[in-house]
Amino acid sequence: MNCDIEIVATTEDALFKQVSTLIEESRKHVAKAVNTAMVYTYYGVGQYIVDYEQGGNYRAAYGKGVLARLSAKLTNKYGRGWSVETLTKCRKFYNIYAISSAPQTESTGKANSSDGQTKSVPEFTLSWNHYQILMRIENPEERHFYEIEAQRQNWGYKWLQRQHASSLYERIALSQDKDSVLRLAEQGQVVEKPADIIKNPISLEFLGLKPDSSYSESALETAIISKLQTFLLEMGKGFLFEARQKRFTFNEDNFFVDLVLYNRILQCYVLVDLKIDKLTHQDLGQMQMYVNYFDRYVKLDFEKPTIGILLCKAKEDALVELTLPKEANIYASAYQLCLPDKALLQAKVKEWIDEFEDEHEL
Repeated sequence: MNCDIEIVATTEDALFKQVSTLIEESRKHVAKAVNTAMVYTYYGVGQYIVDYEQGGNYRAAYGKGVLARLSAKLTNKYGRGWSVETLTKCRKFYNIYAISSAPQTESTGKANSSDGQTKSVPEFTLSWNHYQILMRIENPEERHFYEIEAQRQNWGYKWLQRQHASSLYERIALSQDKDSVLRLAEQGQVVEKPADIIKNPISLEFLGLKPDSSYSESALETAIISKLQTFLLEMGKGFLFEARQKRFTFNEDNFFVDLVLYNRILQCYVLVDLKIDKLTHQDLGQMQMYVNYFDRYVKLDFEKPTIGILLCKAKEDALVELTLPKEANIYASAYQLCLPDKALLQAKVKEWIDEFEDEHEL
């Protein structure tokens, strides 16, 4: 009797688990559908407001009054959520995406304007929280880059906010050749070669270490391991973690690699050495030896050559170029314990692009 009861209970537990999973998944789909509907609604509201203004009904002196009265009527009928601030965002949302949206596909919707004409509606795949962040980005190329990456990598809006605050677009741009910079806005980050995974600087503000405090390489490594998921996301696309202080023995001597990562897109090992002091040619020689060992004794035949990254306080490209042969798969990348100066990086990217365009005009 007891055995039969236990079997039934187990079966019922399994049934409960299956039904619960189905309900949770259904709720997620419903929430996503509601969020998507909300985005299209805000876009449509913005369009009606803009059409009203362009129809001669808008005057700068009375603009806020119109939105205030509309807000009061909507709030009275539908409750909270239709403040003047929200209506202003709707108008901005429409103005940005009606102008900057890509050519429409058959899957996109249609909307009628006040003049009776049918207008194409962009296809929105992110949440309203995402678009509120994207709307604050004035540079259309930069905005499109973040939109592409948020879609492809399934970023939550908080991670999108962090990536924008950490100047991801500028940091990738300044690590690329000029042709690749111009592709960022159209294709997002494309990983095809080792240089594509390098950022300058790497932003490690999430570790909680103070820039003006003293810490050891071991403390830096421990802090990274404690925030490993965030660290891998910061490193970029396709990174997996394999080992910390990976030991290998050669000629009866033991050597230790600080961090061993693997990039599944490039299909290669990525060795990371942490340096808190000034980068030296001995550091580069040691990394070259690590890379050589992995290439000869660890990587499989189908895998690509190993990449070495020296993560240091100050980038030393000149020293790398002078010390190592041109074909060396080793890079120096600076890290920062606080968010970088976005205005400074934006100015550098603009200068970079201007130089590139001037060269093509000659």
